[in-house]
Amino acid sequence: MQEKNKAVFLDRDGVLNKELGDYVCRLEDFKVLEHNFAPLKKLQDRGYLLIVATNQGGLDKGWYTEAQLAEMHQHLKDTYAEHGVTFTDIYYCPHHPLFTGECDCRKPKPGLLLRGIEEHNIDPAQSYFIGDRDRDVEAGQKAGVTGILINSDQPIGEVLHLIK
Repeated sequence: MQEKNKAVFLDRDGVLNKELGDYVCRLEDFKVLEHNFAPLKKLQDRGYLLIVATNQGGLDKGWYTEAQLAEMHQHLKDTYAEHGVTFTDIYYCPHHPLFTGECDCRKPKPGLLLRGIEEHNIDPAQSYFIGDRDRDVEAGQKAGVTGILINSDQPIGEVLHLIK
């Protein structure tokens, strides 16, 4: 039987890039948090898959397009890759409850994490979700993953000791 992977799921805005208080809609407003290059590289070197799980309700609202989101995510991957960090996957929920209604993927629901767990053969008991909102921790708990709450734009290095 194949051994399961362990992962650190990461919220995007306020964790990997600067929190703007609302949706990041344009590439020129997308500022990567450079203080997280080294701690994420350490986690990766310790055998953790790094997977992004982000609500992107601005798509439903029409504030930006799938193409603009793809451009921001490519910039995120490229910038971290320059520092030896690879994201195994990026999952996002395009829905907003006022437009689409209820979905299974918008955090605090665990759909994005469950999809990552399934697609990448992940053991939730060995995995974590770092986010800057209570809904991130809640989604992690519902998926069987340990949630770690940080402040927006807080260096992940400050919580590395919480990850075994």
